[in-house]
Amino acid sequence: MNKLKIAFYWAASCGGCEIAVLDINEKILDVIQIADIVFWPVAIDIKYKDVEAMPDKSIDVCFFNGAIRTEENEHMAKLLRQKSKTLVAFGSCACDGCVIGLGNLWNKEKIFERAYFETPSTKNPRSVTPQTSLKVKEGELELPEFYDTVKTLAQTVDVDYFLSGCPPPIPCILQAIEAIASGKLPPKGSSLLPTKAVCDECPREKKDRKLHEIKRIYEIDDDFKTCFWDQQVICMGPATRAGCGAQCPKVNIPCTGCGGPAPRVSDQGAAAISALASIATNPSVIEQVVDPVGTFYKYSLANSILRRKMMK
Repeated sequence: MNKLKIAFYWAASCGGCEIAVLDINEKILDVIQIADIVFWPVAIDIKYKDVEAMPDKSIDVCFFNGAIRTEENEHMAKLLRQKSKTLVAFGSCACDGCVIGLGNLWNKEKIFERAYFETPSTKNPRSVTPQTSLKVKEGELELPEFYDTVKTLAQTVDVDYFLSGCPPPIPCILQAIEAIASGKLPPKGSSLLPTKAVCDECPREKKDRKLHEIKRIYEIDDDFKTCFWDQQVICMGPATRAGCGAQCPKVNIPCTGCGGPAPRVSDQGAAAISALASIATNPSVIEQVVDPVGTFYKYSLANSILRRKMMK
């Protein structure tokens, strides 16, 4: 039996999804039994030119993590789509933009201003910012262009499956690998996370769910049993796809939405705002949300109906 050929790639992300792959622990030995890893820049020495030399569709499955922030990210997304039979958007950044997507509240100029001039720890007396090319005595150096707008993987190339999370839950990674190995994958375009919301996995008891005011988690004396909404704390569980086992609510942290939109939810932030509005006892409650984008679109702004802020 021929082994599967698997690739992993890391675009604009923190790299936590790469660690999640290693977190399957001894199960990695099972993966090696059925697959050869032919491209994984974070773990093996292989160059882009090696991928370019591969025949089209010679990679069986590519797990692509990270959003599309730069020209390099876009080039690799298109190259790996060309070389792979199956492309999986792996992790919140690839699926929905994640916190990288919050950069869509500004453009390249504003981000560079903040990063290279305004931050207290930055010393930049020559006012240097990244350039796409630089001539030195040894030749010309090139850097990939930094785009104004963060895109998801599916906004860039055709994607076969989605496995979200920050990082993706380990049991769901294992289930995905088993489905790939057995050839029992769901229809193209499916999420490889469960078809339910985080609330469906959360053991906290739901009571009357009337929101009289909004509190931060440090302002309540949590009993570890009652739904956060009943304790006047915003939780993204109703609008977020399950798969994590409600790990955060179980340890006194409201869900922040890293699993992406719940099933049948097209805009995660709008769904959460709608849920809040439906239980708020008066309109002034909504005005108490200090950071609406950071609260409701922390992981999904790039994949929402808003996409980005209009810059004048």
